[in-house]
Amino acid sequence: MFLIDTVVLSELRKRQRDPGVVAWVESQRTSDLFLSVVSIGEIERGIALQRSRNPAFARTLTAWLDRVLALYHDRILPFELSTARRWGTLSAAIGNDSADLMIAATALDHGLTVVTRNIAHFVPAGVSVLDPFAPVRPAP
Repeated sequence: MFLIDTVVLSELRKRQRDPGVVAWVESQRTSDLFLSVVSIGEIERGIALQRSRNPAFARTLTAWLDRVLALYHDRILPFELSTARRWGTLSAAIGNDSADLMIAATALDHGLTVVTRNIAHFVPAGVSVLDPFAPVRPAP
């Protein structure tokens, strides 16, 4: 089962999506795909920043996020006490307090693989990662 990182979720919103990402998502069972509330917060932050710069785009993003929330309503993972404690331990060990580390802690707590383009952000946490942007190379 998989925890979709913000960068992959955002890719799915684009008009011209990466074909590898689209193919990967379409090959998965919907019930195996999860989101973190941290990703929702990252997207909401982006929307808030756009409200003064580009209100029309902010409205478009809000409508898209509302559709995502409806689609994933039962597969959005909270940032629980156990996850916060794991994040704190990882943050001290790695020297990083990023949102990606919160997502990594969530994945570790739930035994999920993080689906992301930002592999280097997650590997130090010891979480399993998958990059759907990476080209698939045929077997020799």
